[in-house]
Amino acid sequence: MALEALDQPKLPAAGGCSASGCGSSTDKLAHLPEHIRTKVHNHPCFSEDAHHHYARMHVAVAPACNIQCHYCNRKYDCSNESRPGVVSELLTPEQAVAKTLAVAAEIPQMTVLGIAGPGDPLANPERTLATFRALSEKAPDIKLCVSTNGLALPELVDEICEHNIDHVTITINCVDPEIGAKIYPWIFWNNRRIKGAKAAKILIEQQQKGLQMLCDRGVLVKVNSVLIPGVNDEHLKEVSRVVKAKGAFLHNVMPLIAEPEHGTFYGLMGQRGPSNEELQALQDECAGDMAMMRHCRQCRADAVGMLGEDRGAEFTNEKVAAMDIDYAAAMARRAEVHAAIEANRAAQQQQRNESFVPITSLLGSRKRSQPQPKPAAVPAARFAVATTGGGVINEHFGHAREFLVYEAATRGDSVDVRFLGARKVDLYCAGGDTCGDAEDALAKTIRTLEGVTGVLCSKIGIEPWDRLEVAGLVPNGEHAMEPIEDAVAAVYRELLAEGRLAPPAEAAVLSA
Repeated sequence: MALEALDQPKLPAAGGCSASGCGSSTDKLAHLPEHIRTKVHNHPCFSEDAHHHYARMHVAVAPACNIQCHYCNRKYDCSNESRPGVVSELLTPEQAVAKTLAVAAEIPQMTVLGIAGPGDPLANPERTLATFRALSEKAPDIKLCVSTNGLALPELVDEICEHNIDHVTITINCVDPEIGAKIYPWIFWNNRRIKGAKAAKILIEQQQKGLQMLCDRGVLVKVNSVLIPGVNDEHLKEVSRVVKAKGAFLHNVMPLIAEPEHGTFYGLMGQRGPSNEELQALQDECAGDMAMMRHCRQCRADAVGMLGEDRGAEFTNEKVAAMDIDYAAAMARRAEVHAAIEANRAAQQQQRNESFVPITSLLGSRKRSQPQPKPAAVPAARFAVATTGGGVINEHFGHAREFLVYEAATRGDSVDVRFLGARKVDLYCAGGDTCGDAEDALAKTIRTLEGVTGVLCSKIGIEPWDRLEVAGLVPNGEHAMEPIEDAVAAVYRELLAEGRLAPPAEAAVLSA
C-alpha cells in the first residue's frame, strides 16, 4: 500500500490562519520532559493530538473480575454495543498475539495494544501477562497498556514493569468509602466476598497504593473516573486532587453509560448519565496542572482501529487464522508510515508557529486621532467537526457517527481553539453523496449538538443544511481536508468579521 493511500492530512495553504497563529498552543506536549514525550507522542489515548493519527487495539483475554460495579455488565458475542466490558470473542493469549500481529500488519497506524477486559486484566494475571510476555518478544515496536480497577495492582507492579508496560490506566471513582459503597456492591478479596463501605475502603487503599508504586517506578498512569450524577459528581474534584498529588499523568472524567437495555444496575434503576454541559463543567473544574483527557470514546474491550471506530469484525479468529503475516516486513512498513505521519505533523506545526493574523484586523480599523471605545466582549463559540481521523475535516455530514466539539475564543489579540470532547450521533445517511431525509436521525443529531454554533464537514446535503440553519446552526463545507483547529479558527474569524457572534451581556472570554 502506497503512503499516499493512507489519506495523510493535506497541509493548509501558506499564509492561512493556523491554530497556533490564532492563539492556540504551539505544542501541547512542549512542557513535558523528553522521555515522557517519547512515550506519549504516538499514543492515541495519552495524547489528544496523537488520537487523530494513530490507532489502538484491545484484546479480550481477561474474563474474570474481582469487583462488581453498578455501571458494569460484561456482555459476550455482542456487536451492537460500544462501551467497556463488551466483546464478541474471548481470546486465549495465543489468539490475542496472532490477532495483534495481524492488526499491526493491516493497520500500520496502530501503535498500542491494550488489555482492558472484559473483566479485570489483573484478576486474570496468568492470561494477561502471558499475552504481554509474547508480544514484548514478537512485536517490540508496539506499546503495551493495561487497564485495571486497581484491587490487585500493588502485588503485580513488579511484573508490570518487567514486561515493559509503561502505560497503565486505573479506574478510580472515589476516595471516600461511603461514596464507594454506592458504586461498588462488593469486591472479592483474599478469597472472600466483602460488601459495603468496608469493601470500598479496601479497594480505595489498594488503588492509591498501586498508583503511588507505579508513579515511583516511572510508569505513566491515566486515571479514569466515571461521572455519576448525584453520587460522585462533586466528589470527583477531590479525586482529581488526590491522584494528581500521587503523580498521575492524565485524568479522564467520562460520562456514565446507563441505558436500561444494557442491563446494568444503574440502568435498570433509572440512574441518569450526565449532560454534555455537566461533563464539560466538571472536566474544567478538575483540570489544572495535570492534563485532562477529553477525547475518550469509552471503547469496547475488543476495539480495533482509530478512536471512534471499530474494525474488530475484520479480525475475527477465523479471519486471522487465514492470514499469512510477515511481521518483519510489516514492521518496516509501519516505520515508513509513522515517519510520514510525524513529518506531516511537524510540517503542520511549523506552519502554525509561523502564521498570525491579529484579531483586531477583523473588528475594523479606526482613526488613531479618535477616542477609542472599549471593545465589546467577544463570546466563545463551539463548533462540531466531522472527521475520520488524520486531524483534518474529511467526513461527509451524513456519514458521521460522532462529532468532535471544539471551542474557539479570543485570547488577547488572537484566537484560542481547544478540544472539548466527542458527541456520538445516529448515522444520518448510509448511501451516496445525496442522502435521504432521515428526519428522525437528523433531529436527534441537532439535539445532540445543542450549544454548538457551527458544523464543519467535508460535504453536506441540501436537506441537512437547511435543517441545521433553521435550528440556528451554521453549516460549513468549505474547509475539507484542512487541519481541524485551523479551520475552526478560520470559521470563528469569519463569523466574527460578519458580526454573527453578537457579544452577550456576560461573554465567556478567555483572558489574555
